[in-house]
Amino acid sequence: MLPIMLAPHSLRIGVAGAGEGLAKRLRLLDEAGVAAREVYDSHLPSDAEIAALHILFIAGLDEAAAMALAASARKVGVLVNVEDKPELCDFHVPAIVRRGDLLLTVSTGGRSPGLAHLLRRELERRFGPEWSGRMEEIAALRRALRAQGVPAGEITARTRAMLDEKGWMS
Repeated sequence: MLPIMLAPHSLRIGVAGAGEGLAKRLRLLDEAGVAAREVYDSHLPSDAEIAALHILFIAGLDEAAAMALAASARKVGVLVNVEDKPELCDFHVPAIVRRGDLLLTVSTGGRSPGLAHLLRRELERRFGPEWSGRMEEIAALRRALRAQGVPAGEITARTRAMLDEKGWMS
């Protein structure tokens, strides 16, 4: 696995599907701030529509339709995620905890979704909603130190000192 974070504003993302699977993927994109997307809920995307994408999520479709869409996408270099079918995926979506700009993820490479779920719940408990505001404080410190020309290693040390002083990581 190659863990990366993508800037969705520069990507064309499509979602093809039906039912709760489609709704779940649309919520994922909403939570990530992805406003621009193509949704195929009344028809399956054509080869031309798929070729215009960078990423295609497939959810809530029967296996034959999902396999055909995945194959069409791969043929034109579009990355594919098929819900609950790791063998058809180019990437998968980890378990996610969002606290403002703080994004915590857990992945088991699809080998144990149950473990990923339990770990996500532990992260939610440990990093509660207050971390959104804490993240803003940490970012403000970083901005101020960078404006002063403080080297990266020193910024890391001062961030650690701030976290220790406030007891946020205890």
